[in-house]
Amino acid sequence: MSNQPGGESAAQLDLVENHQAATAPHGAESAADEAARKAAASKEAADTILQAFGGVRGMIDMTLPGLVFIVTYNITHQVSASAWAALGLCAVFVVARLARRETVQHAFSGVFGVVLGAWISMKSGRAEDFYLPGLLWNVGYSVALAISALVRWPMIGVMLGPVTGEMFTWRKENPGRFAAYTKATWAWVVIMGLKPVILFPLYFTHNVNLLGWLKVALGIPPMLLAMYVTWQILLKAPPPIKAQLDEEEPTR
Repeated sequence: MSNQPGGESAAQLDLVENHQAATAPHGAESAADEAARKAAASKEAADTILQAFGGVRGMIDMTLPGLVFIVTYNITHQVSASAWAALGLCAVFVVARLARRETVQHAFSGVFGVVLGAWISMKSGRAEDFYLPGLLWNVGYSVALAISALVRWPMIGVMLGPVTGEMFTWRKENPGRFAAYTKATWAWVVIMGLKPVILFPLYFTHNVNLLGWLKVALGIPPMLLAMYVTWQILLKAPPPIKAQLDEEEPTR
């Protein structure tokens, strides 16, 4: 009796098993690579949150003038001297950014609030009025965030879309990311909305020292907390879908 048929069958079986053994890990590896790529893309997009808000430097530029104001006021007890000290620090920030050829967008945002607060406080003669524009800005910002989420244009997505290169593809092409931006925007509403709730009652008590120190203390930490929460939300969101820019029409 010949062993040929059995040998051929065994050889074919070995061939199939070897093929499956070779291809199965490859498929698993491809799935793992794809998951890793998406995770990396999500992390890269989440990391843009700090960049969009000017980074730690931008937060410092917006917080230190208020600290200088309250310190100077405690030393001099003069509203005008305190206001000019805060304005002088803002000017130093702007000049330093220009010298380093950095963007002055966030520095000017702080300058505008300080200039307005300084003008109001010098006009009224009340030191607490220096912080009034910032308090009103916090209220308006929180309301704008809430409205943007309600009308399905969450502000966090509007701000980060151009930075990540996705523009507004998240609204119709990426529902998971749209949900993440909405959730992050509501997180900002809650966190940033706590500031005026705490500070406005102090403004009406005319307790300048407590108002000033708390305003400084509630400057950077809530921003960092809101950014961290947003970062965590976006880490779990689908990666952004890059916007396809319209190609220019060929010249005739």
